[in-house]
Amino acid sequence: MSVIKEHSKDAGPLQRYLAEHMTPLNPHLVKLRAASLHDVDHAMLSASDQMNFLQLLLKTLGAKKTLDVGVFTGYSALAAALVLPPDGKVTACDVTDKWLNKYGRPVWQEAGVENKIDLRIAPATETLQALINGGEAGTFDYAFIDADKTNYLNYYELTLQLLRVGGILVADNALRGARVLGDEDAMDENTRTIHEMNKRASSDPRVHASLLNLGDGVLFCRRVK
Repeated sequence: MSVIKEHSKDAGPLQRYLAEHMTPLNPHLVKLRAASLHDVDHAMLSASDQMNFLQLLLKTLGAKKTLDVGVFTGYSALAAALVLPPDGKVTACDVTDKWLNKYGRPVWQEAGVENKIDLRIAPATETLQALINGGEAGTFDYAFIDADKTNYLNYYELTLQLLRVGGILVADNALRGARVLGDEDAMDENTRTIHEMNKRASSDPRVHASLLNLGDGVLFCRRVK
């Protein structure tokens, strides 16, 4: 089974073929991606075929109000902001902006989308709960989760509350390099939490869930009630 991003050391011809046979990425995404791959933590960067698909999804949804849980270098927030309408907004959550300031913020500015991104530096659970407490439950079109894995169940529940009916929740790294296939008792905490999220989503009456072998695995949930 292959669960590999095209910038992984284990990537092969199939991953390169996928990346080469899609609508080319926006030049600002290409620039940020290239810079991010020089970072020692570049393995956290999302796959380009995944970002391409999520942009297609955002445009199909007609999304205007979105969440980005886990910013890293600002790649996924940039991907969303580039395809949102002029009055669209990405609420981006992270506990640090160290990678963003080094790589992403200058590209956000060059791309002319920094005004679309509302960066919240705080634990994402606190930011999401504050949005709920502020009366924004049921108002977001889309949420992308790619942050600390031990909080994925919390992010799943909080973002689901914030999504409107018909909104889409997307959780990255949902297959954990196929480690979700192992013995549950032997799983590390990150993998076990993601496995539990996948199980919850598959039987959750609030969503229509689909788990895809895209990038490192992506869980898609459409809120149905």
